[in-house]
Amino acid sequence: MLSLKSGHLLFESHLVTELFGNEEQVNMVFYAERNTLLIAAQSKAFFSKLHKTNWTALKLRNPNGDKTIFLRDLLMDNDLDETDRTLNYQIKNTGIIEIQLEN
Repeated sequence: MLSLKSGHLLFESHLVTELFGNEEQVNMVFYAERNTLLIAAQSKAFFSKLHKTNWTALKLRNPNGDKTIFLRDLLMDNDLDETDRTLNYQIKNTGIIEIQLEN
């Protein structure tokens, strides 16, 4: 499950393992016209070459291995809904996760 909680993107541990393995940093890009956030492990160099990305750290949330990314600034800057909720996402065969952030 992937959710938004208190301005943080919360990845359950199984998603962390599948998408990022043991990596602590990710690259991400937000496309406002589609309200879509793309995230990939920093080791996926092609991702940062195809998109104008910013890197951020994955923060350990709990002993279960769940991790978070701080998104409040992105949500506020783009007038997106900050309500705590479960988010829709797709995992591409390239290892990129595409997340819908409706406003």
